[in-house]
Amino acid sequence: MMKRVLLTRIFPERAAEMLSNAGFAVTQWQEDRPMLKEELIQMTQDHDAILCTLTDTIDKAFMDACPRLEVISQFAVGYDNIDVATATLKGIPVGYTPDVLTEATADVAFGLMINASRNMFFMHKQIIAGQWGYFRPKAHLGMELKNKTLGILGMGRIGTAMARRCRGAYNMSVIYHNRNRNESAEKELNARYVDFDTLLAESDVLSVHCALTRDTRGIFNKASFGKMKHTALFINTARGGVHNETDLIEALERGVIWGAGLDVTNPEPMLPENPLLQMEHVAVLPHIGSATSEARNAMANLAAENIIRFFRNREMHSCVNPECL
Repeated sequence: MMKRVLLTRIFPERAAEMLSNAGFAVTQWQEDRPMLKEELIQMTQDHDAILCTLTDTIDKAFMDACPRLEVISQFAVGYDNIDVATATLKGIPVGYTPDVLTEATADVAFGLMINASRNMFFMHKQIIAGQWGYFRPKAHLGMELKNKTLGILGMGRIGTAMARRCRGAYNMSVIYHNRNRNESAEKELNARYVDFDTLLAESDVLSVHCALTRDTRGIFNKASFGKMKHTALFINTARGGVHNETDLIEALERGVIWGAGLDVTNPEPMLPENPLLQMEHVAVLPHIGSATSEARNAMANLAAENIIRFFRNREMHSCVNPECL
């Protein structure tokens, strides 16, 4: 019997094309909005595979209600929306799309750093508001990045790509904290492994590239910001849940840290009245780290390929829980 695959978004066309050409029956959600949880369950119940993304809740209740489901393929590098432990108990492999969005996401982190350091988003809004006034030598001053210290939490593919940009463009010294040492980054970038408190204390720019886990959820809170330099710039392109947004707002308002660049917020989407959007030293984007044609097409390829490989050979290019294969 032909296997049925549900696509929960309007993904790049090649995902559906690859699956159809491989002999699968493809159902693609057609509305320009996320599926409600009830809709997601109802549609998945008569499908064998699902190609989903970060805002789809794939929890125990969902999997219990969809016993036909054999494989989950995530259109993202993160997978904190999926109850991987339950999937593993049920023997359901979870695919994801690492590597292919590394450069696009690192570009956004690098761009946020530059924009926040020179108040670019804020100054652009000043023009729109008709407040481009006379020259004031001490007004709206930013900071230069050359020879500063870059701290990385999560020296994986994206963290390394960000460090490479900062080292090459601004001769920044690189320190990092990871669960494990990254010896190749140490060799290539002269990066120095430090503990978390040292990362907080020594970073002029602290860029977050870790996964959202039990250990990292809310790790940047009032206590953490209090250990950072008052001149520090906080960049988060990983997951909004890594920082406590109330504590971040307070740290910026009180001058505990200097500025922030965010591609992820907590919660998402951010409310338009959020005070971060009006702060001078803050740049915020609506989670567009992977938003290039090249990255999204490559993600579609990999997400579809994970499903095809699973049903053909019980293998995947990239799997969170390979013990299920």
